[in-house]
Amino acid sequence: MKIVISNTDKELGELAGKKAADLIRQAISEKGMANIILATGTSQFETINQLILEQNIDWSKVTMFHLDEYIGMKATHPASFRKYLTERFLNKVPALKSSFLISGETDALEETKRLGKLINEHPIDVALVGVGENGHLAFNDPPADFETEVPYLVVDLDEPCRKQQMREGWFATLEEVPKQAISMSVKQIMKSTSIICSVPDQRKATAVKDSIEQKISNLFPASVLQEHPDCIFYLDKSSASLLSLENVS
Repeated sequence: MKIVISNTDKELGELAGKKAADLIRQAISEKGMANIILATGTSQFETINQLILEQNIDWSKVTMFHLDEYIGMKATHPASFRKYLTERFLNKVPALKSSFLISGETDALEETKRLGKLINEHPIDVALVGVGENGHLAFNDPPADFETEVPYLVVDLDEPCRKQQMREGWFATLEEVPKQAISMSVKQIMKSTSIICSVPDQRKATAVKDSIEQKISNLFPASVLQEHPDCIFYLDKSSASLLSLENVS
């Protein structure tokens, strides 16, 4: 695990996006294609903005998956992650080879099976992820399931997670935030060859500290990234503010 600390969230996003682009180009060069995972949410704005600016990526050789979607969420809802990725990424880059978006409007268990089969056929080269205020990885809230082998699963969203979604402006009230979602599993995320973890903002500082400095535990879901052989945390000074000096030097 490597840690890169920037002065601002914009600088963080530029560095993370450039690194992700390099890894995508490398995969295409070596294999003729690249399979990627994209995260969503406000923490990913600058990273995705940088990624779409990158030159010399043959997007026609790229297949995209994403991490999660609310159950029962229409694709037109402002909080829909399908809407987020369509408007912020898919509509701004040339057509991809494939993009497999999670539908929250179909039978949830059947959707997990569909996506699981697809991702098993597309080993992931680069995963862009974030960390929630409660330390979640995708929508795997604490205590996260570190053991399941299924690539996607139905999860219950805890109250801290739901409050974060409301505070970020995706919902007007807590009651509007769905209580369940389809999420990529922890083990599936960890199968990615490389992981780029972008985490800006002071409100994520405790989660960052727990993810990097706590012992690996499902009570701090993103702490599992400590075990990954090629994971880089991209932080800004605010999100890194609680780290011990030995980790920020």
